[in-house]
Amino acid sequence: MRVLVGAFGICVAAAVPAAEVTVKNDGLTDFSAGVIQAGFVTGEKAASWLTSPCTGNLVAVQVFWRSFTGGAPITIGDAVDIHRAGTFPTPGALAQSVLGPVLTDGVLNEYRYLDENNTIPLSVPVAQNETLVVAYTFGEDPPGGGPSVVNDADGIQPNRNAIYARIAPGTFAWFGSSALGVSGDWVIRAVVDCQAAAVQADVGVTIAAQPGAYTPGGALTYTITVANAGPSAATAVVVDTFPAAFTAPAWTCTTSGGGGCTASGSGNIADIVTLSAGGQATYIASGTVAPGTTGNLTHSAVAVVNAPATDPNQTNNTAASTVGPDNDIIFASGFDP
Repeated sequence: MRVLVGAFGICVAAAVPAAEVTVKNDGLTDFSAGVIQAGFVTGEKAASWLTSPCTGNLVAVQVFWRSFTGGAPITIGDAVDIHRAGTFPTPGALAQSVLGPVLTDGVLNEYRYLDENNTIPLSVPVAQNETLVVAYTFGEDPPGGGPSVVNDADGIQPNRNAIYARIAPGTFAWFGSSALGVSGDWVIRAVVDCQAAAVQADVGVTIAAQPGAYTPGGALTYTITVANAGPSAATAVVVDTFPAAFTAPAWTCTTSGGGGCTASGSGNIADIVTLSAGGQATYIASGTVAPGTTGNLTHSAVAVVNAPATDPNQTNNTAASTVGPDNDIIFASGFDP
C-alpha cells in the first residue's frame, strides 16, 4: 500500500475549544513525515483504537486526507464510524456513524455533525480510559497517488491500528494493520469534551397521526412529543423530515414543565429545544395529503441531546410513523348492510 514518505503541512479544518481534548495515536505534526496509503479498495476501512482521557462526550472525529501532489478534487467517503471497543482487531458495537463524509485533500478533515445540514451534533458518551474505535470506510478506490488516508512515520503502536480488508470478492475481515505491512499509526483522531461533571438527561420522542388512515386530498395532522425524563435539564436538536406527499406542512410548538422551543414554523422541523427535567415539547404539524397519493406515508423524528449533557438511553431518541390509505371509505362511518 505504501505510496509516499514525505513531509507535508497538516491543516486542521476547525479549531478545538480549550475544554476539548484531541485523542490520537499518531505523532504527525506540521511538516513531519507521513505515508499516504493508497492501496485500499471500495468497502475497506482504516481504524484507530483510541482511549479517552476523561469521562465526557466524543464530539468530533478527524481524518487526515492527502494526495501525492496536493489539490485533488474533494472525495465523498462512505462513512466514519465510531465503535465501542471489541477484541482487537475487531471493533465492538457501533455507537454512531457520520455518513457520506466530504474529504478535502491536505486537510485534517473534522466532522461534528451527523447530517449534511449540520443540525444533528455528533455526541457519544465515553468513560475515562474507555477505548473506542474510529474507522473510515472507503466509498471508492483511491488513485495510485492518492488522496487517501495517511499514517505517521515514527513507528506503530501495538493493537492500536487496524484494517478491514477484502480477502475475496464480497468478503472482508479485520486485521492489525502491521500484519498488512503498515508501519505507522493512522492519522485518524477523535475529539472528546472532558466535561467537569457528568450530566444526564433521558430525552425521548414519540409520533402520533390523526386520522390513523389518510384520504388523498384530505387533512392529516402529526403530533410529535419530545419529553425529558431527567434527571437533568437538557438542550436537544429535534429533526423531522415529513413525507413528500404531506404537502404544505405548518407546525406549532408548545412546552410544559419548563423549557422552550420555536413557537411556529413551516416545512420540515429542525429546531432546538430546552427542557427541564420532567418537561416536554409538543409539535403539532398540519398539512394535506397530495391528491393521487397511494401506499404508506412513512417518516421518523429524532431528538439528540446536546453536550455537555449525555443521554443514558438512546433507544428512544427516534420514533417512526406509518400511515396507510383509508381503503374502507364506505364502511368508515360504521355502515353495515
